This record gives sequence, C-alpha cells and structure tokens, in this order.
Amino acid sequence: MANHKSALKRHRQSVKRRLRNREVKSGIKTVIRTVNESIAASSTEDAEKALKAAIPAIDRAAVKGSIHWKTAARKVSRLTRRVNAFVNSANTAASS
Repeated sequence: MANHKSALKRHRQSVKRRLRNREVKSGIKTVIRTVNESIAASSTEDAEKALKAAIPAIDRAAVKGSIHWKTAARKVSRLTRRVNAFVNSANTAASS
C-alpha cells in the first residue's frame, strides 16, 4: 500500500473508477444479452426494441470512457448486423 498522500488519493480514485467501469460494463453485457435472448426467442419486435435500447447504452459507456469508442462501434455493428439478419430471415420465411 502506498504511503504518500498523493499516492493514497490516486488509489482511492482508481478504486472508484474501477467500480464505476465495472458497473457500466456489466450493464452493457446485460443489454447485449437481452438482444441475444430476444433473437433466440424468435421475436422480431422484441429484438428491434432491445437493439434500440442497447445502442445508446453502449455509446454512453464509450463517452464515459469505460470502453474504447472502437470497441463500442464494433459491438453496435455486430448487434445491428445480427438483428437485421434475423429480421430479414423472419420476413422471408413469413412471406414464403
């Protein structure tokens, strides 16, 4: 453990940041899981609603600095592609 006053403060700050980042990252995992579960449940409306809720949550995490902005962009891109592919396959199956 550090002994200098500035090092003690730095440690307190890093603990706060770590807890905040962990909470934000956990929230991201939750919204991504919600999107994946709605796809698994074959619900196009729920998948689109979950995606619309997930994108701002992921973007907020990037703005806060909890995750890198390119990581956020990659997660949003992959989720969007997955939902779009699911919706398109559901639409083609329904029209056939």
